[in-house]
Amino acid sequence: MSISYRFIRFLARIGILRWIRIEAEGLDHVPRTGPCILVPNHQSLLDPFLVQGVCPREVATMTKSTQFASPVIRWILGQVSAFPVRRYRVDPQTVRVLLRRLSEGKVVCVYPEGERSWDGRLQSFRRGTVRVLLRAGVPVIPVGIEGMYEVWPRWRARPRAGRTVFLRFGPPIQFGAQRGRAEREAMLPEAERLLREAILTLSGEAGRRGAHLSAEEGARIVREGVSGSAGSRGDAEL
Repeated sequence: MSISYRFIRFLARIGILRWIRIEAEGLDHVPRTGPCILVPNHQSLLDPFLVQGVCPREVATMTKSTQFASPVIRWILGQVSAFPVRRYRVDPQTVRVLLRRLSEGKVVCVYPEGERSWDGRLQSFRRGTVRVLLRAGVPVIPVGIEGMYEVWPRWRARPRAGRTVFLRFGPPIQFGAQRGRAEREAMLPEAERLLREAILTLSGEAGRRGAHLSAEEGARIVREGVSGSAGSRGDAEL
């Protein structure tokens, strides 16, 4: 972990702790060495700072490309190992960067929903992202964030203070390396199901009303506009 990463991580953690109390669980599920992929739900703009502030290892986060527009923000993101992805698709350049980071033995964080939740519930996954997880062939660690939506939902101008947020790391899921496209497509539904069930449980959503949604049910809700997100996903074939 570089000095600049440690310093920015420290500042981010101090900033977050001004607003919320953090309860972290399952950190022992993060391997001490070697590559892995963290896969959290996405409730708030603060999620990446929360994950990086708590995870004991340096985390390279897949980040929306528009956040790299400002030279200052671009420099900061570079210091915390973030790399850009175009919204609504996982482009080949992003995939190459992700796989290279993994080949270097690093921890990578990917948000499978592709954007922050509109209503606090887990949205349907971007299939292109799940294809990348299957292609990578490294341990995939589901991560559940609970309470961050109540702190700072995407439609609110400022965060609320005085709340407790739970960050839970689940046991690694071993998909194995699915090198061929046909293999990835065959395993895609089961991989989505396993990840979705794990994140629903870890985030506490499985215990709340209406949380037991299959990927197909989640897609139906998105199409009907209940969650307020767009129905078109635009995933790249990978």
